[in-house]
Amino acid sequence: MQFHAQQAARSLILLGFSALIYMLHFTGKIYLFINPKYLLLSQAAAFLFLILFFIQITRVWTIKTEHDHDSCSHVGECCSHDDHDHFHDHGTTPFSAKKLVSYLIIVLPLLSGFMLPAKVLDSEIADKKGAMLSIAGSSKSGQGNQSTSEKTEQADSQGTGEGAQPPEESDYQAGQSTDIPEGTETATGYENQMTDEEYNEKIKDLEEGSTIIFNDSIYSSYYEEISSDIDKFQGRKVSLYGFVYKEEGFAENQLVVSRFLVTHCVADASIIGFLSEFPDAATIEKDTWIKIEGVIETGSYMDTPIPLVKVSKWEITEEPAVPYLYPVSIKRE
Repeated sequence: MQFHAQQAARSLILLGFSALIYMLHFTGKIYLFINPKYLLLSQAAAFLFLILFFIQITRVWTIKTEHDHDSCSHVGECCSHDDHDHFHDHGTTPFSAKKLVSYLIIVLPLLSGFMLPAKVLDSEIADKKGAMLSIAGSSKSGQGNQSTSEKTEQADSQGTGEGAQPPEESDYQAGQSTDIPEGTETATGYENQMTDEEYNEKIKDLEEGSTIIFNDSIYSSYYEEISSDIDKFQGRKVSLYGFVYKEEGFAENQLVVSRFLVTHCVADASIIGFLSEFPDAATIEKDTWIKIEGVIETGSYMDTPIPLVKVSKWEITEEPAVPYLYPVSIKRE
C-alpha cells in the first residue's frame, strides 16, 4: 500500500468545507452570509462536499504497481503511451511552488471561516457604501433598493401590523437594553414568503393603520413605499428600530436609524434607513441599536427630498439575532 499525502490533503480540504458549512448552519451564523432562501442550496453544497470527500479518501492509499507515474524515469516516458497522452496531475507528482499557491488559494478561505468570527455589517461598512447617497437615491428614483415586482425572502408573516402595539414609553439610561417592539419578528430560520393577499393586507395596514410598524418581514416594502411618495405619508406616526449611522455634515440632533438589506448574499447588502431628528441624537454612539417612535416629515440631503422622522420617544435595544433584512417573496398559489 502506498500513501499519497497530496490526495490526503485534498480529502481534508473537502471535509473542511463540508464541516464549515455545517457549522454555520448549526450555529445560525449562516444568516450573516446569505439570504435564508438559499439555505437548502448551501446545505446541498455541504452534502456534496461530503460525498466528494468519501470519493477522494479512496485515493489516499493505493496498491503500488510495477508501472505508474512515479516509476517513470522522466515525464516524456510516461506521456509517450497512448493512454497517457495528456497532461494532468494525479496527485502523485512532486510538490512544487505552483501547487503550494494553488492549495493556499483554496485553504485560506477555509481557515478564515474557522478562525475569524463572523462580523455583522456596521456603520463603517455603511460609510464605505455611501449610505446617505443610497438613501437619497432611493427617494429620488422612487423605487427604493428593490422594485415591488422583485420581492424576495426573509421572515414569515407572524407579526403583521395588525394589533401590534408601539413600544411603551420609557426613560433612557446609559447601557439600558430593552426588548424589540411587539409585532417585530426576530426569530431565525424563517423565510419571508407571502401570498398576494397577505402582502396586500400589509400594504393596506401601511396606508390605513394609525401607526406604521416596521416589522422585519415588511420593512423594505414599507421603506420603498414611503420613499417613493413622502408627501402621502406626511404626519404619519412610525415605530421602527435599527443601528445608528452618522455622517459628517449631520446636525448634532441628526442620525440615521439604519438596516442592511440583503437580496442574495452579504456581498450585495445595501443600506436603508430614515434620517431622524431629536435632541439626544448627539449622545448616541454609532452602531448602537435603538428603537424610535415619531412622525414622518420631509427632510433633505444634497437637495434631494428624503423621509425624515421627528422622534418623540426612543430607547436603546439589543441587536437582533438576525440583524439583516431580506426582501419579500410573493408566493404564487
